[in-house]
Amino acid sequence: MNPTLVLASTSRYRRELLARAGLRFEVLAPQVDEAPLAGETPAALALRLAQAKAQAGLALALASAAPGSRLFVIGSDQVIDHAGQPVGKPGTAQRAVAQLAAMRGAALTVFTGVAVASNVAALQAALDEVRVQLRDYSDAEIERYVAAEQPLDCAGAIKSEALGQHLIERIESADPSSLIGLPVLTVLAMLRRAGVDTLALATGAAHA
Repeated sequence: MNPTLVLASTSRYRRELLARAGLRFEVLAPQVDEAPLAGETPAALALRLAQAKAQAGLALALASAAPGSRLFVIGSDQVIDHAGQPVGKPGTAQRAVAQLAAMRGAALTVFTGVAVASNVAALQAALDEVRVQLRDYSDAEIERYVAAEQPLDCAGAIKSEALGQHLIERIESADPSSLIGLPVLTVLAMLRRAGVDTLALATGAAHA
């Protein structure tokens, strides 16, 4: 039986990234409390939530899976580290403006945790990090950017694949997709280690 891939996230950015890799997958939305623990670092938070989402997604998928199904559930979470403090999604335009003003000219580390949980392979988890240097942009630029882009569902309100590029001076990354929300190269490597022929799936060559 062909493996079933599941994305434990409703993020359209993560869906688009996996789709670009040619993978077919299902989407589930496990309920996971995303509040940081006391003293938890941004890196630890991103990794913990990625694993929690993958494991919760696997439990949901198993509840309706056919006998003999080979499930591989991808969980991910992204947290920006600004001077040691976590920065998440703003949710409102007012918070987006405040986040961007506070991070003006800052050197940030964007941590993206990713995990693959399966009923036929061991849990895998990894943490990808991207270094981002923001420009010393003006208040007027912040207002224009937020009004035009409405980046309310992006960590730190930085939509790097669109108008957020105008706020960035430099990016250092081994996987550009990580900054958008999912380190696809890491996901593909994890699936291959778990026995999934990812290229065969993407090209339709996989068979039972």
